[in-house]
Amino acid sequence: MIVVAGEALIDLVPQGTGALAPLRPALGGGPYNTAVALGRLGSPTAFCSRTSLDAFGEALLDGLREAGVDVSAVQRGPEPTTLAVAIVDDKGSAAYSFYVDGTADRLFSAPAELPERTRAVSFGTCSLVLEPGASAYEQLMRRAAAQGVFTALDPNIRAGLIPDADGYRARFESWLPSVSLLKLSEEDAAWLGGTPREWLAAGPAAVVVTRGGDGLTAYTRDGAVHSVPGEAVEVVDTIGAGDTVNAALLHGLAAQDALAADALVGLGAEGWTRLLGFAARAAAITCSRAGAEPPYASEVVDFPG
Repeated sequence: MIVVAGEALIDLVPQGTGALAPLRPALGGGPYNTAVALGRLGSPTAFCSRTSLDAFGEALLDGLREAGVDVSAVQRGPEPTTLAVAIVDDKGSAAYSFYVDGTADRLFSAPAELPERTRAVSFGTCSLVLEPGASAYEQLMRRAAAQGVFTALDPNIRAGLIPDADGYRARFESWLPSVSLLKLSEEDAAWLGGTPREWLAAGPAAVVVTRGGDGLTAYTRDGAVHSVPGEAVEVVDTIGAGDTVNAALLHGLAAQDALAADALVGLGAEGWTRLLGFAARAAAITCSRAGAEPPYASEVVDFPG
């Protein structure tokens, strides 16, 4: 079982140009998209979060169930659902403004224990920024790592939500001893101001950096560097592409029985090339569609065991 911990929200995606273009609601949130992508790829997955009792909250849970994701660890509350208004540029890249005050997911509390048979836990995005829930997710991350559970982190920086940039950077560095796999975009890496080698020295066994259409690069603790090019595709938008990469990496590692820090180094050049190539293919499919619509296993050559 792979557990994804973090926010679920509603993306409001403009249908046209101009400040008053109609907005289409879509299920979203980085961790939510990762959980849906894992479920669609066929990995046993559970979602650990707090969602609203409103209609958006019900729709989010329905989306998880349709993807085969276990929602028994999802907490519920009467507060409204977080909203994210997307702005998509002419290259398909998305930026967001958030409506987060008093929303349900901010009141997440760390569960007493993880679901049975948990092999890995994935964290990231707004859930590690917005208090008081951020501290609860951080507690869960540290506890899972202390228990020997594989942990994955995608900070997925949303600078507009971070009032104290230096404080967040220090907090990010404090998480690294509890992280097995760090995945981030080159834009996130530039904002954080560190390097893969510095982050590896702090704890993770591997760091994967995404470079948009230029592909992905993995850096491992033994000093190796593995890269694959991006998959050529007509981009509709990039919403959910990074989250699909998260899911594909975890799915591929599970298929190789490599959800352990030591196993990441042991993959070697061939194993990393296969894994990164699979992630690139899955992300390309997501980019070919409007919104966060990750592929099903039948749409992408599934990762061979």
